[in-house]
Amino acid sequence: MSRHVPLRSTCAQPHHCPLPVRMQVLGQVPYFTGLTQDQLADIDARMVSLSWAEGDPLYAAGEPAQHLYVLAAGRVKITQPTPGGHEVLTDVLTPGDLFGALGTLGEPVYGENAEALTTSCALRIDPAGFRAVLTEHPEVALRVLDDVAGRLARARSDVGQISTGTVAQRVATTLLRLADKLGQERPGGGGTLLQVPLSRTDLAAMTGSTPESVSRVMSRLRQEGVIDSGRRWTAILDRERLTAVVDGD
Repeated sequence: MSRHVPLRSTCAQPHHCPLPVRMQVLGQVPYFTGLTQDQLADIDARMVSLSWAEGDPLYAAGEPAQHLYVLAAGRVKITQPTPGGHEVLTDVLTPGDLFGALGTLGEPVYGENAEALTTSCALRIDPAGFRAVLTEHPEVALRVLDDVAGRLARARSDVGQISTGTVAQRVATTLLRLADKLGQERPGGGGTLLQVPLSRTDLAAMTGSTPESVSRVMSRLRQEGVIDSGRRWTAILDRERLTAVVDGD
């Protein structure tokens, strides 16, 4: 696996994240949904709170997978290194998202780069701490197993979509997924705004296509009034028509 060498080392700084904020974000993590406040407090006690400035790397692809993170504040972008030395955006994380990897979960190295898009705070847990959580909270262990099985199923589904779906369907699916996660409703019925820099190369990587094919699809959607876009933003103007593209209508 190619290794991305960051321009500077990870600039994690100890951070005092208030207990109510930590408890709230832990409660949003699917692994921990439904746990009592006492159970969440036990998990929180095994985590450390760290902060990063905008542009700081949290970890890089190819490094040993040593931590899981729960984003408490800010935004973190996930990118994949390419053989040509570039990075393509694959996800943008928001508070409550779980990310990172652990060798004990079958991932010996990080498969992607994580970088703070804004000043960010995250809760971090190491392998020993996470193993203790799984031992002391069997319901969490069962959810981790379900999650691993779900990731395998989604991977198979993604392969099937890439092999059978059109480029337009894949682009539309990706835009809708990002809108559900990151979208901000524009005033006056102006659609849903994605304030994320999405290059054609990023969308191509996320959809298993080529930048040229994605560019043609985006141009057509813009001409038809389904979307609008600028250098660092994309707006979904007609969600119903974009959903129809996914359905092949």
